[in-house]
Amino acid sequence: MDWRDRGLCLREDPDLFFPIGNINSGQAVMQTDDAKAVCRRCPVMEQCLAWAVDAGPVEGIWGGTTEGERRATRRRTARRTAATKTAA
Repeated sequence: MDWRDRGLCLREDPDLFFPIGNINSGQAVMQTDDAKAVCRRCPVMEQCLAWAVDAGPVEGIWGGTTEGERRATRRRTARRTAATKTAA
């Protein structure tokens, strides 16, 4: 069974995970918070997040993060990798 088959998001309205508008204000903030709350209870949150980080830019809430949060994670990882190569 694939991790995607065990996600709690399957029991929710898919639109919950794709907030419309500025995710830093208004209804989108509440929707993002609600989606992240589902993710925090999900048994496959880590696999979902790993997929979303590896996949690159994907819209929506995946693994309890927004695309902006995942972008920041990718940047931090790239900086650490570059620093490790420079030190070696």
